[in-house]
Amino acid sequence: MDEDFEMPVADEMMNENEFDLPDDEAPILKVGEEKEIGKQGLKKKLLKEGEGWDTPDNGDEVEVHYTGTLLNGTQFDSSRDRGTPFKFTLGQGQVIKGWDQGIKTMKKGENSLFTIPPELAYGESGSPPTIPPNATLQFDVELLSWTSVKDICKDGGIFKKILTAGDKWENAKDLDEVLVNFEARLEDGTLIAKSEGVEFTVKEGYFCPALSKAVKTMKKGEKVLLTVRPQYGFGEKGRPASGDEGAVPSNAQLQITLELVSWKTVSEITDDKKVIKKILKEGEGYERPNDGSVVKLKLIGKLQDGTVFFKKGHDDGAELFEFKTDDEQVIEGLDRAVVTMKKGEVALLTIAPEYAFGSSESQQELAVVPPNSTVYYEVEMVSFDKEKESWDMNTQEKIEAAGKKKEEGNVLFKAGKYARASKKYEKAVKYIEYDSAFEEEDKKQAKALKVACNLNDAACKLKLKEYKQAEKLCTKVLELEGRNVKALYRRAQAYIQLADLDLAEFDIKKALEIDPDNRDVKLEYKTLKEKVKEFNKKEAKFYGNMFAKLNKLDPHESDKAAAEEAEPIHSKA
Repeated sequence: MDEDFEMPVADEMMNENEFDLPDDEAPILKVGEEKEIGKQGLKKKLLKEGEGWDTPDNGDEVEVHYTGTLLNGTQFDSSRDRGTPFKFTLGQGQVIKGWDQGIKTMKKGENSLFTIPPELAYGESGSPPTIPPNATLQFDVELLSWTSVKDICKDGGIFKKILTAGDKWENAKDLDEVLVNFEARLEDGTLIAKSEGVEFTVKEGYFCPALSKAVKTMKKGEKVLLTVRPQYGFGEKGRPASGDEGAVPSNAQLQITLELVSWKTVSEITDDKKVIKKILKEGEGYERPNDGSVVKLKLIGKLQDGTVFFKKGHDDGAELFEFKTDDEQVIEGLDRAVVTMKKGEVALLTIAPEYAFGSSESQQELAVVPPNSTVYYEVEMVSFDKEKESWDMNTQEKIEAAGKKKEEGNVLFKAGKYARASKKYEKAVKYIEYDSAFEEEDKKQAKALKVACNLNDAACKLKLKEYKQAEKLCTKVLELEGRNVKALYRRAQAYIQLADLDLAEFDIKKALEIDPDNRDVKLEYKTLKEKVKEFNKKEAKFYGNMFAKLNKLDPHESDKAAAEEAEPIHSKA
């Protein structure tokens, strides 16, 4: 009977869609209880509970013990009698459909009795001489174990079989640098490549495309066997022998044993990818500095050629490098990177000139940094003291903190640093955002600060050409003070840039009603009128061009176009 299980079933019974049952059709059973699986008459009776919650999936290699009988009790096959467990790949048509559908509902160690109708067994033909035509079968099955095999690209190109489970839950990403051991063989067992301690960037890959695809699905310490189709190997061209590595024939399938030893996490600190952080040593816990934290670091700064231009905290008893984040005490790239670090973390930063010393030469402690230099810092986060968060403050502390951030924002605004000023104003508002528990006098102070900070932030957004954000901030102010002229004026400025000219005119007129002599508002009204005139000219030109094109049509076409234009919409079917 062993041969029967390993033979493919008849073509009409090979509908793969029938292998995948919805999760809600895998019944939850108590010992001794029987339920139907799916809608084709397959029944399952639980004889012994399994372990945990996991169940095997299509593509997994399962190992079972079973006994098969007819409904009259006649036994026709048993792996238990042979003393050897039966192994097969689930959901690949290697066994009868009733097995493919039933065993995927089992847990490790579970023992169940399956009653399988002929349509999901051997059908009208049966399996002479032991199984008659149209026979309903019963199988007492124990799921001993399974090995997870995943189609990682979902196209059959790379199958991954886990040999050794990995640690934790994280996976390597495209920018990360992975350290692997691997061994690649042809299907006949011929060794073509073997390397230990190979390091590469996931995105750039190594050896063949399958390696970078696979490592992104693996955990640290995981070891797998990859079955690699030619499209993820070396394709039609194959690969000639080179050095110690053997030749790969055209369209060859590969067997690759791959171990992910470790990886260094690499992340983009800025959206423009000009500040990159590579973690050399993981830090402790989850806490990171916030803006305004005092950080203490071991720090080495180098140029591209290796010249050290800064070093602090590395010699015995040497003073650590200390600064306050978000306070312009260091270059922007370093400032932005350290707030992503944990205590004890060691990282290598690559910082482009825009976030370092720019286009000017800079004399540093140990060397000169030339203009337009990309710089490299090795940073160890020794310790940090976080700035007090709003939820740890009492009412008076919140109001004082908001006032301080507002003043810091004002200094930055005057210096033309609008993005950084905007951040300060936003932080100020967050301190006093929720004021329902404040006393009346405190509420008045909080309101005045909210109005001032949102107005100043709106001015920043206008400078940064973030007109939608400016409009929203002004609206927040007007919800607190409906007759605030500055808010109406700045919202009108935003509306003009957003081409909402009617709304801009409404705000300007309202501002002039409140303050008829306001010079800035009058000037903005003049700007608005010019915009309206410009808009009207463009509109007139557009329609003029359209009518000119119509006039160029011959009379018949012109009449037809005019008739279509005049035809009521509802008359068209």
